[in-house]
Amino acid sequence: MLSYDVVIVGGGISGCATAIKLKEEALLRKVDISIAVLEKGSSIGANIISGCVMDTVGLDELIPNWRVIKLVEAVPVIEDSLFYLTASSDIRLPHLKKMSSKGGYVVSLSQLCIKLAEYAEKLGVEFYPGFPVADLIFENGRVIGVKTGAVGLDRNSEPKPHYEPGVDILAKQTVLAEGARGSVTKKLFKEFGLDKECCPQTFGLGIKEIWQIEAHKHKLGCVEHFIGYPLKSKAYGGGFIYHMIDNKISIGLVTALDYKIPSLSPFGEFQKFKLHPKIKPLLMNGKRLEYGARVVTEGGWQAIPQLVYPGGVLVGDCAGFLNVAKAKGVHNAIRSGILAAKSIVDAIVNDTPIASGYQDNFSNSNLYKELYQVRNIRPSFRAGLHLGLLYTAFEQYVLRGRVFWTFKWKRRDNENLKHKNECLALDYPKPDGVITFDKVSSVHLANLNYDDSQPCHLKLKSNIMPIQVNWSMFGSPEEKYCPAGVYEIVKIEGEEKLQINSQNCVHCKACDVKDPMQNITWTPPEAGSGPQYIEM
Repeated sequence: MLSYDVVIVGGGISGCATAIKLKEEALLRKVDISIAVLEKGSSIGANIISGCVMDTVGLDELIPNWRVIKLVEAVPVIEDSLFYLTASSDIRLPHLKKMSSKGGYVVSLSQLCIKLAEYAEKLGVEFYPGFPVADLIFENGRVIGVKTGAVGLDRNSEPKPHYEPGVDILAKQTVLAEGARGSVTKKLFKEFGLDKECCPQTFGLGIKEIWQIEAHKHKLGCVEHFIGYPLKSKAYGGGFIYHMIDNKISIGLVTALDYKIPSLSPFGEFQKFKLHPKIKPLLMNGKRLEYGARVVTEGGWQAIPQLVYPGGVLVGDCAGFLNVAKAKGVHNAIRSGILAAKSIVDAIVNDTPIASGYQDNFSNSNLYKELYQVRNIRPSFRAGLHLGLLYTAFEQYVLRGRVFWTFKWKRRDNENLKHKNECLALDYPKPDGVITFDKVSSVHLANLNYDDSQPCHLKLKSNIMPIQVNWSMFGSPEEKYCPAGVYEIVKIEGEEKLQINSQNCVHCKACDVKDPMQNITWTPPEAGSGPQYIEM
């Protein structure tokens, strides 16, 4: 059993930012605070994926001289465009100021996490990659620490990696920084009802690739966003292309998971996006380097839960701080960590179980104001793409965001699927192996690392529901929404069965969100398992 003043669950942007600000605040207060950051990935940044164009306001506040010390390789945005795509053409649209990327930087989120962790370590923060948190420890109605899953002490040992059983780690304050759809955060919501007073969170599934393209096609610092084709009215979402260093681009498509058509495949829609006449020429003669996927929060201000609970706080995207209108969340992840740090130090110094000041800090912050001003943009698109565009233009251009109403919703993403007989089945072209690919070859580029003998980390509440409900009513949507080929309907002795290829999992958590009956639960696999991203 280990013990720290603060345990942070998740070594992503918000977790690292919280740790840095905690150490700086403790230094100002002249108190010594021990901090441990637990990360399920084999290394910091290995499981991190995002677009990513970064608004710098958060990093400017956290590390004001980050440009001077060259904290991370960052490319200034020099061109920012928004296009409406039809099946065969593109139309450039005016960009709302609140949705613009001007002033931002194109970065690798994986590399930014690594650099923030190195910065935090110099301040005295302890990092433990390969420590997946499986559960919380409760005592007298408060969280007093965490339980880890199996910990990989030597992943290179022969004949197989060496694991030890999980350990208990106690803390005066536990910070959850798991990102979107955190597995431990879900348990916390159920325990304390943190989301009872807000709208249900809604999610999008982002699928992304890194390509190296021909030098004459590359425009360093160019940022392009796309709406319309191929999703059109089937689902909210859009594509992006960001030009990085070394003739590389980040290309992807985000598909909202509140869609209704059970045969819709976000992976298939991404392949169609790459074939568009605006996109395909850019990729021709290029080389695909990396592939990954992850759900992102899209609920905005309406879906923000209570941030403080007995024994800890929520920071980053597990609380839903992504500005979906701007397609940016890094700055808000950092700002939430900064806001939380002072209250956590206060709670430790005063020996109180609740860091109560964090909720007030948030309510009076620019982070709160930013999300409040764009709160109606995402839900307005539930009326359709064109009505959503018209409403957004009216609210932001004419009314300048000064509205007293708030659009809300009550349905969760998994509750929206129609019966398979109510919809025409969608068809997707076979991959050409040049621009479009299958899931198997794509997953290979996620650099997955699993021990074949480890137990399946994707848990079913019922073994009969995948066939009796999902297959018979919805045509097995898990085969479609999963971007990694994890779920497969096979015939065994003449009967359909669900086969789970857990070794393909890229930790996107779409199954945990979209399964119609919430029969699938994503849990952390054994230590260090999963994708090993480099530039995502």
